Amino acid sequence: MEKYQILSEKETEDYIMEIQKSGSILGLENIRELMSELGDIQEELHVIHVAGTNGKGSVCAMLEAVLMEAGIRVGKYTSPAVFRSEECYRVNGESIRKKEFTEVISQVKAACDRMTGRGLNQPTVFEVETAAAFLYFYQKNCEIVILETGMGGATDATNIIRKSLVSVLTSVSRDHMGFLGDTLEEIARVKAGIIKEDGKVVAGAPAQEVRKVIDEVCRERNASVVYTCAQQVEDVHIAENRLCFYHTALGEMKLKMMGKYQVQNALCAIETIHQLVKQGYAISREQLKQGLEQAEWEGRFSCLWEKPFFVIDGAHNEAAAQELRETLEMGFTKCKIIYIIGVLADKEHEKMLRCMLPLAEKVFTITPHNPRAMAGEDLAKEARKYHREVTFVPKIEEAVKLALEAADREQGMVLAFGSLSYLGEIKNALKEIKIHDR
Repeated sequence: MEKYQILSEKETEDYIMEIQKSGSILGLENIRELMSELGDIQEELHVIHVAGTNGKGSVCAMLEAVLMEAGIRVGKYTSPAVFRSEECYRVNGESIRKKEFTEVISQVKAACDRMTGRGLNQPTVFEVETAAAFLYFYQKNCEIVILETGMGGATDATNIIRKSLVSVLTSVSRDHMGFLGDTLEEIARVKAGIIKEDGKVVAGAPAQEVRKVIDEVCRERNASVVYTCAQQVEDVHIAENRLCFYHTALGEMKLKMMGKYQVQNALCAIETIHQLVKQGYAISREQLKQGLEQAEWEGRFSCLWEKPFFVIDGAHNEAAAQELRETLEMGFTKCKIIYIIGVLADKEHEKMLRCMLPLAEKVFTITPHNPRAMAGEDLAKEARKYHREVTFVPKIEEAVKLALEAADREQGMVLAFGSLSYLGEIKNALKEIKIHDR
């Protein structure tokens, strides 16, 4: 590793903010040059690569918990951050420390400076952060790295890796159409770009047109694919704030991750672990079961407050909204539900509203602090097409207070959803609210 100047925390923050201005550029040319500067250390890592529209983060969390239960030193890289940037880089469940983050970003910046010094492009923020993840996991001697793609697959910066233990494809649905394609087939082909030559693939039970694309790519690359089987699961229900079901191989399961959609994610994780066992990793049935039941992933139907019940969920497109609705219909039909909704402008918010609003008692809309955010006033206008009780609230903290008060009056629950980008602010607002304030 060449010499580099260690940045301060402030300099690191400033550097990240500065390179964010260049936006997103799909393609592997930049990251290839950057990793070459860093010695191509990503090729030394043993990677589980995860792509898909919904469910990536949940599957990654489940795999992390199972591997930790089996005593395997595991690194996990996910994005975007929900609550703080350090959570994107984890080793054995522990987020990277600020000092460690500053250290790896300093090394990556030095490599970027050498690139720009040769007249090459400055890598994007996602490329810099992905390179930092590879470097961090290499330095931490991780035995397995769980790598979540950002937006796509084929041209995603994480796809610089030449091989993987398993390529995992969670659900594929319409999202990021401006970048990935207008049809399910086009989007599926981009996601399937993570499939490697002679690789092992696990895919959630996809739509027929998606399955056709995955099969084609697997044939092209001589890869073998296993699809999850919903028939392995029976008696799905919510009890005592757990998602309960019977699995034909693992028996009675009680997951902390409550969303009904987590059944499909668990099936993906189970098949992925089976692939690792076939490759010689020692992971027992009991470790698989224990890990799945202990797995947690904040922001996916996770409870932040018990009385009234306050849940946050990162549902941000039509498919995720449908899954969220099914969860509510399965376990919360006797409860009046108060919504807080904030969305990004490039999402199919109208379809999401049409799906979700019939279950609401009252709706508060907000504007997420994100350059891609849809104005809360405009969202409220859209929402009033499907619900009469809709109020725009300028401040997120005020929306949380109003929602809690309404839930108290109705003896109901609060559900905040629409975009992962503002859930951290929801959590912080809840921390500040004292009982006497309500």
